[in-house]
Amino acid sequence: MSLEKNIKIAESLKASPIGGGLPTGQAGLEGALVVTGAAGFIGSCLVSYLNQLGYENLILVDEFAREDKELNLLHKKYLVRVEREEFFDWAQREKPAVRFVFHLGARTDTAEFDYRIHQHLNVEYSQKIWNYCTINNIPLIYASSAATYGEGEHGYNDDHDTIEQLRPLNPYGISKNEFDKWVLHQEDHPPFWAGLKFFNVYGPNEFHKGRMASVIFHSFNQIKTAGKVKLFRSHKDGFADGEQLRDFIYVKDVMEVCYWLMQNQPASAIYNLGTGQARSFNDLVKSTFAGLDLQPDIEYIDMPEDIRDKYQYFTEANMDKLKAAGYTHEFYSLEKGVDDYVRKYLSTNTFY
Repeated sequence: MSLEKNIKIAESLKASPIGGGLPTGQAGLEGALVVTGAAGFIGSCLVSYLNQLGYENLILVDEFAREDKELNLLHKKYLVRVEREEFFDWAQREKPAVRFVFHLGARTDTAEFDYRIHQHLNVEYSQKIWNYCTINNIPLIYASSAATYGEGEHGYNDDHDTIEQLRPLNPYGISKNEFDKWVLHQEDHPPFWAGLKFFNVYGPNEFHKGRMASVIFHSFNQIKTAGKVKLFRSHKDGFADGEQLRDFIYVKDVMEVCYWLMQNQPASAIYNLGTGQARSFNDLVKSTFAGLDLQPDIEYIDMPEDIRDKYQYFTEANMDKLKAAGYTHEFYSLEKGVDDYVRKYLSTNTFY
């Protein structure tokens, strides 16, 4: 089915926010799970993952005006959608008996340099979510980011003691770190909470992300249109072109960790969430070609100047804390994760 036809289907269903004819009202909201950012990349994947496990009592929170994000929620099961800026008034009015909150909504554009936008969405709104969970005794998982680590001069350890020292490179990373710092100063908190420092997450449901979509997504489209992929040249000594290193984690692993934390609720803390192994962009692109059964053809271009001095050349999550908390699942390797993404989703124009 073409992307255009999917969009028409999604738009026709938009007027029916119940998503599957599930009951609403106070009885239907008992024991519900809240997912913010639910129409976005990671949020919509979590909705699908929870549906697969039998959870349909979901309250979805986001801005739902964008038609291109409607496809992320196509065929998903949930109770109700609530507009992001109306959520707290709605919750006060409806008084849902919420069991757990996954706060994944954020402004994630690293090229957005108006800090006021990040301050409102990533700091102030997150503080309201925290306070809502605290007052109502609701466990909480929220999305932090590896962008908080900046150039990595203090390493990539999720020790709470280092968070005050971190110097992120862009307003997005600053906002995420400001909220992390605020959290650690709170005397009152939810009964369980976990901040997850997402490293480079990739996977389905990112068609709407434009410039901020993963390199795999852009590589796939470049291969389809030009037969080759353009990668940024290195502008830093010690890194060859395409050998910039990131910790790439498949979104399906993110879902596993989120669910495990909800079920097990170990010590409340800020946790890294990567694979623990940095890989190069060259490796990433070669895996994308392999998913299409093609030989790699890579061209190197200059990095845009507006991000050149704010670019992370190396990230690698120290995963000891999450493992010590009891998480023992194996993560997808880069090759297996990219192959799954390319063959099952990108090549078939399928959403998760």
